[in-house]
Amino acid sequence: MSEVRIDSLLPAEMATRAEYLGVRKAEMPAFTMLMLAILAGAFIALGAIFATTVSAGGMPVVAADGSAAFSTGLPYGVTRLLTGLVFCLGLILVVVGGAELFTGNNLIVMAWASGKVTTRGLLRNWGIVYLGNFIGAIGTAILMFFARQYTFGSDAVGIAALKIAVAKCDLDFLQATALGILCNGLVCLAVWLTYSARTTLDKIVSIIFPISAFVAAGFEHSIANMYFIPYALLVKMFDPAFIEKVAEKVPNLEALTWQAFFVNNLVPVTIGNIIGGVGLVAAIYWAVFLRGKKDQ
Repeated sequence: MSEVRIDSLLPAEMATRAEYLGVRKAEMPAFTMLMLAILAGAFIALGAIFATTVSAGGMPVVAADGSAAFSTGLPYGVTRLLTGLVFCLGLILVVVGGAELFTGNNLIVMAWASGKVTTRGLLRNWGIVYLGNFIGAIGTAILMFFARQYTFGSDAVGIAALKIAVAKCDLDFLQATALGILCNGLVCLAVWLTYSARTTLDKIVSIIFPISAFVAAGFEHSIANMYFIPYALLVKMFDPAFIEKVAEKVPNLEALTWQAFFVNNLVPVTIGNIIGGVGLVAAIYWAVFLRGKKDQ
């Protein structure tokens, strides 16, 4: 019987695997790529739903004047940690389920730099996958709006969703870009670590800490924001009674607009994600392990 290797791959082998997967992703048929990208957008949105619910106000308590309030009793950092842990659901579904995520696909640059993927093939993948991720995330946001899950917990979930979106729309361009760089550095490191995996459990464990870290730290992920902000915008636009009810609990709600979504968040965060994924992970590991080996 042949010996079965069960230990994880070493970094040099991980680089070769990243190169191989980059070629496969770039050569994937457009329809398949789009469908898997739509799934990835929905998967990340599911992680965002989980995170929003966990970060919501907590158990209802009644104030002395009879009004409802919420208190978790947890320090800020602990709440952020729990939010990050549950958000990991999104990337676990993407990696184990085999979907196509724009931010993780920044690692295709390793195959491109080795000359095994053309510039056209790289941009084709990024364009189709980004579009598919957007469709999946927006579609999930629409479904969630009709589910009215934002009214759960005596409106705590909706208040949390609105606060998250307002904070994201209130970023300036440079800050959003920097937060995007840091975010996708960690996301691509999570994907990179899964290239060492031999089992499904290996992949899940590889994902947990980098993804928990970026969420807990408040970094910005373009695909997650395709759910977070449109979902809150749908609530604001189409449920005015709810907004009137909770408006005083969501400061600066006027900052939540479609223009702010694109200009203040999605554009700079996407730019930052590309810089972080390519510059902090793909380019460095290519230079260390693959540079000069393109003809081998």
